[in-house]
Amino acid sequence: MRTLKSVWLVLAIAMLSVLAACGNEQDSASQTEQVEPAKAGATEVTIDNNDTTQVYSGAPKKAISLNQHVTEIMLALGLEDSMVGTAYLDDAIYLPLQAAYEKVPILAAQYPTKEQVIDTGADFLYAGWKSGFSEKGVGTPEELEALGIHTYLHTSSSIKNPKLEDIFDDIRNIAKIFHVEERGEKLIEQMTKDVEDIRTKLPQEEGNLRVLVFDSGEKEVFTAGQNFMNELVTIAGGKNIFGDVESGWTTVSKEDVVERNPEVIVIINYGSTTDVEKIRFLKNDPALKETEAVLKRRFVILPLSAASEGVRVADAIRILAQGFYPDNFQ
Repeated sequence: MRTLKSVWLVLAIAMLSVLAACGNEQDSASQTEQVEPAKAGATEVTIDNNDTTQVYSGAPKKAISLNQHVTEIMLALGLEDSMVGTAYLDDAIYLPLQAAYEKVPILAAQYPTKEQVIDTGADFLYAGWKSGFSEKGVGTPEELEALGIHTYLHTSSSIKNPKLEDIFDDIRNIAKIFHVEERGEKLIEQMTKDVEDIRTKLPQEEGNLRVLVFDSGEKEVFTAGQNFMNELVTIAGGKNIFGDVESGWTTVSKEDVVERNPEVIVIINYGSTTDVEKIRFLKNDPALKETEAVLKRRFVILPLSAASEGVRVADAIRILAQGFYPDNFQ
């Protein structure tokens, strides 16, 4: 009898131990569930941009790009499925991104209206130029934030004399906002490698070739001062003859151009005036036709989309370098 009681006592203790263990597991599970919201909160992204601070609780799902070079950044990051629209194409989309571009609706030839943006249910707008978030664009960041729409202005297109690293900072910010940081770093790594490959082909004593960037102009010349063209020309082994001018795009006199006497002229190709028409003007202008570049017919054609602060920087530098030093790229 005593033996039977002892057995029951051992069984009772064992059962109590099992119940206690189960209770501890439930407490642990409960504690785990309480930790989850903290983990979710850690995915928030805070970005300071264009004098605003914006907090993203999750990656945007209905983005709109408002200028070509930022459209191409979005597509290069593989974000076409997160886009509900694009706008303002300067020329043909970058060929490697054509298939991805065709998946995104085109909202307008230039900037869409605020009503068009609202109709898409957009939660993120990405502008390449300041005009995108002006009265002529789709609205100010404050107005759009009141509508529940985040905004990002491409910083490298909005500062004086931007460098390659400024473009990389923009790419990192967009990759961070959309939680594709690894894609962003891979894109930057490839862009950096492509640029370095070109630089290895340049002559060792490059950098003194006098270069004029010709955008447009008849009575005066609209050219590049301290904008991104200055950086592209420098990396390609040239010297922008108006790189000392403080402003970005600037207007100079023909006399100043003749005095600084460019050896090469870079033609920015876009809009209704073709590159052929621009070259014809330079050849026939009484003052400009006397420059060394025109006399030797040394012109380099660069599409505007390649001249912008986007993913085409290596292509732009290659075009310039081949035009500056053709013997090095045969």
